[in-house]
Amino acid sequence: MTTILGLSGSLRRASLNSGLLRAAAEAAPEGVTITIGDIAPVPLYDGDLEAADGLLLVSPEYNNGVPGVLKNVIDWMSCGQGMAIFKGKPVAVIGASPGNFGTAHAQSHWLPVLRMLATRPWWEGRLMVSRAGDLFDDQGNLTDDKTRERLAEFVAGFAGSIGGGRS
Repeated sequence: MTTILGLSGSLRRASLNSGLLRAAAEAAPEGVTITIGDIAPVPLYDGDLEAADGLLLVSPEYNNGVPGVLKNVIDWMSCGQGMAIFKGKPVAVIGASPGNFGTAHAQSHWLPVLRMLATRPWWEGRLMVSRAGDLFDDQGNLTDDKTRERLAEFVAGFAGSIGGGRS
């Protein structure tokens, strides 16, 4: 069984990125569990999360960069001894945006942070959901089957790259 911790960088109730994360959890292949973490009660550090085999960051893009709330959570989690939970951890970044370019800039801006944390970014896949306002309902749930298929392939690829996991 492979466990992936998923964090959405948006606090909005009907967030497109939180909806994309819920859809990723639903799309996970058999033997893979995506546990959705909640960043709202920052500071957050939970030793149980150290049990995750990988980390899925679902990041909005604000002003061509990473969202402050998600960056703040990662900063808090990495304080002191927390830095060790990131070292060598497989990480993938995806995101949804109402704009035409998806979250290309935000995904690129996460790379120096992930490098500093000594994570193991997954380079084989990339998922940016553009024009997401047309692909999600008013509650932020993914309704587009083609995007759901792309997401399922992404999650399966990322989970497969993590390997072994724990039983």
